[in-house]
Amino acid sequence: MAAQESRPFDPSRDLVGVIMAGGAGTRFWPASTQTRPKQFLSFFGEDSLLQQSYRRLAAVLPPERILVLTSADYAGLARLQLPELPPENVVGEPLRRDTAAAVTLAAALVEARYGDAVMAIVTSDHLIDPVEEFTATLLSAARAASAGDVLYTFGIRPDHPATGFGYLEVGDTPATERSVDGVAVDAADRVQHFRLERFVEKPDEATAREYVESGRFLWNSGMFVWRTDAILDEVRRQLPEHAQRIGEAVAHDGAPDFELRLVEAFEPLERVSVDFGIMENARDVRCVAATFSWHDVGSFTALADHLPTDADGNAHRGRLYGIDAHDNIVFSEDESELVAIVGAHDLVVVRAGRRTLVAPRDRAQDIKQLVALLDEADR
Repeated sequence: MAAQESRPFDPSRDLVGVIMAGGAGTRFWPASTQTRPKQFLSFFGEDSLLQQSYRRLAAVLPPERILVLTSADYAGLARLQLPELPPENVVGEPLRRDTAAAVTLAAALVEARYGDAVMAIVTSDHLIDPVEEFTATLLSAARAASAGDVLYTFGIRPDHPATGFGYLEVGDTPATERSVDGVAVDAADRVQHFRLERFVEKPDEATAREYVESGRFLWNSGMFVWRTDAILDEVRRQLPEHAQRIGEAVAHDGAPDFELRLVEAFEPLERVSVDFGIMENARDVRCVAATFSWHDVGSFTALADHLPTDADGNAHRGRLYGIDAHDNIVFSEDESELVAIVGAHDLVVVRAGRRTLVAPRDRAQDIKQLVALLDEADR
């Protein structure tokens, strides 16, 4: 697609939003299960994480220009939670083949359904606030991407040396407010644009501390903006089998055999992430530094920062009573349920349906391993 120089960028006409909602959420067991993973749960208020993600996009896009890409097993649940969306805008991936396959499918569908468009890839399991700042960042990247063959990612300014996130190293000199290498950017949006030097995997604590102190690194949010032709050109160059197989399947979009064609396309594909398979070796990658608050709620320990806390440092949802109990995380799916703790500290206690989890806080990451063992036992 040629750069859009003849008309101003209009998100309602030129932008498509894609929500990635296929995760299994195993670190949130037993609240998150195979049949209802965490993006479909309501941790805060009435809206699920997926519904919150939809509301953010709906602030600038009509429902017909928003897609949800999820596991085929969750497509019905996604449609139930988002009745505003046309049913065909919820697309189920037949097999888990990591994010490069998901992004390729999304881009091919956007191209087939909307023609020349800018597409934004957003997540379904992050807490983002305020919506206005998210929208400003998104539109700033989208305007720039609409006018050049560039791939944009969203960077989050780190406030501590996190070891659970990937990092983005940005270039020395941020672009001016008025242009990004000649591409117009609104001076009023205050969003900084950078050339991206490299992607970095999750570091150890000492390395993470160096990154934060240098001021050259941002957290990798896993959100992207690009033109469909720009990302598909990179897929064809770097992952030609992905491009060919998924492109052939999408040619049957809307036909009775579409789901079967997707299975045939996905089955032989290697599992590879979009960062490793495409972005790390892409020809021109840029980054916008987010101005909004962002939290990756990836575990119960991360969730604790957003729950009420009593005088003894116990973060909790539901009714909690304790004697000589401090610094615990207690989560009840049914907020009327009572959990009582005596003489214990630094635990994670979760009640969901007929399932209960008790674990030390510093072993919360092992819940994923536990779920794998439980799945094996069930089989």
